[in-house]
Amino acid sequence: MAKTLIIIGLVIVAIGLLWPWLSKLGIGRLPGDIVVKRDNFTFYMPIVTSLLISVILSVLFWLFRR
Repeated sequence: MAKTLIIIGLVIVAIGLLWPWLSKLGIGRLPGDIVVKRDNFTFYMPIVTSLLISVILSVLFWLFRR
């Protein structure tokens, strides 16, 4: 369990370091993500981005278990 948590932590750090390049690809601003902008308030709910990441991780975990 500890090894898995360390790997997950390293993946999160890697994504954080690569985020400037990932945001240029359009990840995080996909159609279907909810953005509400007001005068001094912005609400962002990345529904489609979360679904896409969930599907990718599910496939990866399925492949590694085989």
